[in-house]
Amino acid sequence: MADASWPGEQLILAAQGGDVDSLSALVSGSYPNVQRFAHSLCGSPQDAEDAAQEALIILYRRIGMLRAGGALASWMFRIVRNECLRRARIGLRIEPAPLPDATAVASAEDEVLQRLEAGRVAAAIAALPADQRRVLIMRDIQGHSGRTVADALGLSTAAMKSRLHRARAAVQQTLRPLPERVSEGRDERDEVRWQV
Repeated sequence: MADASWPGEQLILAAQGGDVDSLSALVSGSYPNVQRFAHSLCGSPQDAEDAAQEALIILYRRIGMLRAGGALASWMFRIVRNECLRRARIGLRIEPAPLPDATAVASAEDEVLQRLEAGRVAAAIAALPADQRRVLIMRDIQGHSGRTVADALGLSTAAMKSRLHRARAAVQQTLRPLPERVSEGRDERDEVRWQV
């Protein structure tokens, strides 16, 4: 059942028919809902506003692709969700500039080690299956609540928790260092047998 706060089906049909006034009314009437979706899904207010604007542009350009007027809310939700996920992926690739700290200056070696470790973490997350990666990014990196993540991805809370658990375990396993040899007397076959 469609939410009453969304524009009605007659307005949608008129906009699909090319009526410019109806299209403008449809976009402006959808804005509060789209903005609410974006703020609940995106990691930052700036990303949310950008995602909402992008979703409204897509609505304006592609209203003819909407099959049923009652599907406007779910269509816009998917557009906003995809835009927020795209922005989150871009955010993972861009390393934020370090904050200046007047009391401590990191050595070049420390900076290199930090970058290597951040690269290992990013590679471990990138290696996850897409469904686990999305849950991990939204929950642990963007800080959304479990219910919000589950709703955004169309999952039950239990399924979201399961994917999150598998994702965290896989990242931890990838980042776990191999155990050092206990004694020099063992050969590599013994070491491999003990790691299994």
